[in-house]
Amino acid sequence: MAEKSRDGNTTVLHGKYELGRLLGHGTFAKVYHARHLQTGKSVAMKVVGKEKVIKVGMMDQVKREISVMKMVTHPNIVELHEVMASKSKIYFAMELVRGGELFSKISKGRLKEDVARVYFQQLISAIDFCHSRGVYHRDLKPENLLLDEDGNLKVTDFGLSAFSEHLKQDGLLHTTCGTPAYVAPEVIGKKGYDGAKTDIWSCGVILYVLLAGFLPFQDDNIIALYKKIYRGDFKCPPWFSSEARRLITKLLDPNPSTRITISKIMDSSWFKKSVPKSVTSSKKKEDQLEFDDALFEKSCKQPETLNAFHIISLSSGFDLSPLFEEKKREEKEELRFATTRPASSVISKLEEVAAKDGKFSVKKSGSRIRLQGHESGRKGKLAIEADIFAVTPSFLVVEVKKDNGDTLEYNQFCSKELRPALKDILWTSPADNSALA
Repeated sequence: MAEKSRDGNTTVLHGKYELGRLLGHGTFAKVYHARHLQTGKSVAMKVVGKEKVIKVGMMDQVKREISVMKMVTHPNIVELHEVMASKSKIYFAMELVRGGELFSKISKGRLKEDVARVYFQQLISAIDFCHSRGVYHRDLKPENLLLDEDGNLKVTDFGLSAFSEHLKQDGLLHTTCGTPAYVAPEVIGKKGYDGAKTDIWSCGVILYVLLAGFLPFQDDNIIALYKKIYRGDFKCPPWFSSEARRLITKLLDPNPSTRITISKIMDSSWFKKSVPKSVTSSKKKEDQLEFDDALFEKSCKQPETLNAFHIISLSSGFDLSPLFEEKKREEKEELRFATTRPASSVISKLEEVAAKDGKFSVKKSGSRIRLQGHESGRKGKLAIEADIFAVTPSFLVVEVKKDNGDTLEYNQFCSKELRPALKDILWTSPADNSALA
């Protein structure tokens, strides 16, 4: 509910947010500056009129946007803090991105290749993350790319996105959507398309626009425009470097089956030429995690004996975290199990898992074991730590948690490799057969 504050001048929403000035508006939504009363933090409050949305049959689109934004948390994607509703309106409390649209930057003229590369690297990082979650944006264009105060790119507007569940029996999407100049030829062809491939095409158009300052496909006649897109009929300006030209030609390949993939984009010489500061700093952090053995040794102890408070906090029956976090069970970044085996058995089991595919190296110190991944994933190299606690000399609790890397990759490793390998050393209470919390 929106209500007037005591001074009668400001509007307070749900007793949580103070609504401020209007930042912008579209056909179905208005976006306001808002302040969280408890923390004082500024947010962007997107207000959608229910009646208007229902009238034009777009309620599913709004629900989809909510679902998608809850699934995709990434530094280059606008974050959704919470969703509230009244009888007539839906309120999205979102991350406030203060730097404006990337579009307004391009409207002043083309960007230098190094600047365009940083934006493109961030865009590809965000889209790769979405695709790993089975989400396809389907309306990528500079107007849906915002910039924060530090000039970092943020992808927004997931209203037209699709989930992998929307695929038909042929494994393809069939809804025609997107903005004409950025839409892939297979979408125009209406024969069904791969959501990942169409997003890559749109990224190609965006990269072209960043480097050229104008669109690759232009025509006042929409049919003529579609014909150009369908044929992949464009020319690179003479100031494009040969590497940029090569990459754009692969991105704007009208045949989706031969169009470049995200992994090949990331592997291209143009993409890899310079790495953004944010990536450099996270790599430094990752290297410290990997090689700072002295720090690792210092922080480790012999199996710690748990007191009653520890046991209560480790018990899922007393776990109060669901009151504070919305993570689903499968999205947990840690798992716990009990065992009557000695600590040496637990450590040798974890060593077995690490040695299985040679993807991890093992570091041990007292009651802690660390599995350090060798291959770089979506968010650096996966690192997993296991701490062993002694409840009694013959009864141990083991806590396994992600220390670095991508949560989805960690969860996949836990379900496919770790859980099956640990089954024979688990202690199961007579009342409960699910010992892995």
